[in-house]
Amino acid sequence: MVQILILYYSRSGNTKELAKAIAEGVKQVEGAQYILRSTEEVTKDDFLNSHGIIAGSPVYFGTMAAELKHLFDDYVIIRRKMENKVGAAFATSSDPSGGKETTLLSILQAMLIYGMVIVGDPMEATGHYGVSCTGAPDEKTKKNAALLGKRVAELAKKLWD
Repeated sequence: MVQILILYYSRSGNTKELAKAIAEGVKQVEGAQYILRSTEEVTKDDFLNSHGIIAGSPVYFGTMAAELKHLFDDYVIIRRKMENKVGAAFATSSDPSGGKETTLLSILQAMLIYGMVIVGDPMEATGHYGVSCTGAPDEKTKKNAALLGKRVAELAKKLWD
């Protein structure tokens, strides 16, 4: 059984809703389970015991929220134990041009430093850096989010089963 950590910071609730949609995709993969954690709830053991991490944040000045960055900074001591785990990102913003891609990249950069295997969303979604939306996720975004969750779970199974 592979475990996927879906980690998020959400002030308005939009990023949490997108995280829940990602979880729906993980549930579709036999032999995969997920844990859904906010930045306030997550533990170092959640990182260590997961085979993949999908991290999300609202856009704050074109980058991830400080609350999420703080975790990557604090958990750097377990960095070598994160190598070859699957990593992916998601983001929300209040503005259509609000820096979602740069926020996704800031999360992916942290994961690369952790030595993780990075993936974007699959081609049947958008085939870009990860899933994102403006405001609350609509049905199309939720579908794409589920596809990202499914992709990460499938890849984690291939790497860790």
